[in-house]
Amino acid sequence: MAKTKIKLLAVQMESAIGNLDLNIASVRNLLRANLEKFGNVDFVFLPELWTVGWDCPSLIKCSETLEEAESVRMLKSIAKEYGVNIFGGSFVNKVGDKLYNTCPVIDRNGNVIATYDKNHLYSYNGDSENSYITAGSNPVIAEIEGIKIGISICYDIRFPEIYRQYRKAGADILVNMAAWPKSRKVHWDTLTAARAIENQSYMVALTQTGLLANGSENLGHSMIIDYDGKILDEINENEGGIYAEIDLEKMYDFRAKCTVLKDIKDSYEVIIK
Repeated sequence: MAKTKIKLLAVQMESAIGNLDLNIASVRNLLRANLEKFGNVDFVFLPELWTVGWDCPSLIKCSETLEEAESVRMLKSIAKEYGVNIFGGSFVNKVGDKLYNTCPVIDRNGNVIATYDKNHLYSYNGDSENSYITAGSNPVIAEIEGIKIGISICYDIRFPEIYRQYRKAGADILVNMAAWPKSRKVHWDTLTAARAIENQSYMVALTQTGLLANGSENLGHSMIIDYDGKILDEINENEGGIYAEIDLEKMYDFRAKCTVLKDIKDSYEVIIK
């Protein structure tokens, strides 16, 4: 039987735009510092595109293959050293002549046990992710040690359908790993809480902090939210870790008493009168 008390750590950081080697070194140091600080952790999470920063023109030069990626190799090493499962944010994954915005999931033994390719690509307001990145085709739940975690990246948060399918598939925890702009703080705070509340699931909402290449800023408001919308831990604009020990049994009890999903209708056909 899977244990129900789970220790979560999310590490917020500022990427150096387009500097893969520096970002790998920085994240290695941040992971070690926070794992030493918080002790025995079950799951660690990193933000979207920490290897390159949110800068679409830098995506090609910072691309790596999954098999040879230095970023993934570093995460494997940390996972084995500290005996922790890592949801590795995302890196620019080169597959043939295509690039994907990919989250690698690494177990305590340093093995990549799952990957998720970002399903929805943000290409508005001067951004052009879809000019470089190929969209993933499926949502992915990573099941580790009996815990089911539904994976999403940044812009995915605006599509509640994916999270509803995760909940229906038995997800215990939802995660969104992002590089989210400060200009849309209200959207971030509202959407992440909504995904937790409407699906009665724990939510790890993690984003980068720091300046972007065009002079705008990442938000840096990472949170761990419970199944009822309560923020268990959060961080402002600093680099660092947020931590929570969650109790899945409490969540299961809450779901059993408030059976919202049983009220979903098979069809919501709209009638215009």
